[in-house]
Amino acid sequence: MSYQTLDWTVDADGVATLTLNRPDQLNAFDLTMAGELEQVFRADAHADDVRAVVVTGAGRAFCAGMDLSAEGNVFGLDESLRPTVAEFRQSYDEAPYDSGVRDTGGKVTLAIHALPKPVIAAINGPAVGIGATMTLAMDLRLASTKARIGFVFGRLGIVPEAASTWFLPRIVGVQQALEWIYSADILDAEAALAGRLVRSLHEPDELVPAAQELARSFVVGRSATALGLAKRLVYRNSAAAEPLEAHLSDSLAMYWSSLGDGKEGVAAFLEKRAPEFTGRASDLPDVF
Repeated sequence: MSYQTLDWTVDADGVATLTLNRPDQLNAFDLTMAGELEQVFRADAHADDVRAVVVTGAGRAFCAGMDLSAEGNVFGLDESLRPTVAEFRQSYDEAPYDSGVRDTGGKVTLAIHALPKPVIAAINGPAVGIGATMTLAMDLRLASTKARIGFVFGRLGIVPEAASTWFLPRIVGVQQALEWIYSADILDAEAALAGRLVRSLHEPDELVPAAQELARSFVVGRSATALGLAKRLVYRNSAAAEPLEAHLSDSLAMYWSSLGDGKEGVAAFLEKRAPEFTGRASDLPDVF
């Protein structure tokens, strides 16, 4: 695929680098970028030669938020609609609600979340609004010392989007999430690290290589099936009401993986050799 707003490459180890590529607009998020990000995370990133994805921005910004220069409703929503809660919930993925009411950022983060592979954000500069919230659906966030992150929705009179009210409290806790949302301030890199939003800080020219190397350490010599199942188990079971729910899904995941890559992993361990896993993230057993 060729893209207007993105650059997509995959190296020999299966580490894909996805670059938001509108540097003259500080990689501002528009409807074209939204559609292309969905395409990547719903299709391209599911290819078996892709083992992990690193996301960064071209130029000095990660993503400056929604492109507010569009005419009409800048979010691309149909202002003629008056959906009730019941109508929207019943038909949210159908016309006219799918394109006229649904949050485009949320479509992107749901696609990122559904990918059964590691996704790492390399936040190289300003990440504001959707530029910040899209990273919350990624599994880890590394940041440049020049990164600036803002949940600035209150300054625009809108609410946090992109399912961020689900992701952000799980990452930093309810109290910290609400403080950042209420204040709508821009956080420097040190504040983001102190609040546990990001895993680590890096000098600008070291950020993307560090993220790529971290991704490589996750996937080389690892089972794609085991990684994909583990990601789904952690996200799903961390929100379960009872540990029995985790036990039931763990049991099925352990059963099926023990019949597949688990056999090779045990054999390789006993024979003191590198494993040759054949499982694919595109073919995970159903455990929920």
